[in-house]
Amino acid sequence: MLKDSWIVEVTDTFGGAANYAWVRRAFLATPPALTRRSLVRRAKALMCWSGRPCAVYDHGDQLELRPRCSSVVMFITYAGQA
Repeated sequence: MLKDSWIVEVTDTFGGAANYAWVRRAFLATPPALTRRSLVRRAKALMCWSGRPCAVYDHGDQLELRPRCSSVVMFITYAGQA
């Protein structure tokens, strides 16, 4: 069975833009046709962000999560099927 692959990155921001002074990366494999909400929940759990309210922006093949009152950002980027 094919799975969708995702790259999850968390980095700091400077002036609201991703700064990449430090970065944490992880890979996430999910079943195909997973809902956006489920994908976000899995990525947040992977990076220990569960329970943090975030604004989610959809850029097509990439999701951007910005938690409230914090200078970090999470990117969830589609990497293809494995």
